Amino acid sequence: MLELVREHPRFGYRRICRLLRREEFVVNRKRVYRLWRREGLKVRRRTKKRRGTGGSKNACHVHRSRGKNDVWAWDFVFDYTTNGTQLKWLTVVDEFTRECVALKVSRSIKADDVIDTLCELIAARGVPNHIRSDNGPEFIAKAIGKWLNKTGVSALYVEPGSPWQNGYSESFNSKLRDEFLNVEEFDSIRDAAQMTKNFQRQYNEVRPHSALAYQTPNEFAAVQPSVRARQTGAAPTTFAITST
Repeated sequence: MLELVREHPRFGYRRICRLLRREEFVVNRKRVYRLWRREGLKVRRRTKKRRGTGGSKNACHVHRSRGKNDVWAWDFVFDYTTNGTQLKWLTVVDEFTRECVALKVSRSIKADDVIDTLCELIAARGVPNHIRSDNGPEFIAKAIGKWLNKTGVSALYVEPGSPWQNGYSESFNSKLRDEFLNVEEFDSIRDAAQMTKNFQRQYNEVRPHSALAYQTPNEFAAVQPSVRARQTGAAPTTFAITST
């Protein structure tokens, strides 16, 4: 257990319990909690920001995702290398499955770079019905607007100054910051790119997600039909999801 705690310092006892079971240890949550307390282990609590609800029709709590590939959410996150060079991450998440479907880092990411990433995603996963974002210049660029219209993807722009309306993206970004950017140091863009790939794999394939009954996003997504498949007659699958 302590080895897993050292490997995942931001995981609480519930996620550690899930990882132990995955490695075929016969444990229950109460026993892991007792051991956790005995060792004096703690995870520093994040300070929660006050959230508004807003009234935008495009907010995630109003226009909810109905299934896999229904709504993707995208955003940008910034950090620095050890020598002070600014880095920019493009994050794209599937709101229903919580998968991080794209995580790209570069010194600069422009509209054409965003389009290239979306083309790669669509080639691998199919076309989403909607994509949610704020009103940042990259997202409202004419080139992206034309591309979205051409591919039949509806853009859901949230209200300015209302990040909670893009809550699934904000939730992922907070985990990216807390469990990756605040933990790792990047000596170069190449170093950051490799470590980013490793984090994305761990997030999708290893990290148990509390909103998915402690399944990983990949485990949950594997049994979910695409929402477009439902529109052609596939039986719907229901699952209660939250925004954390």
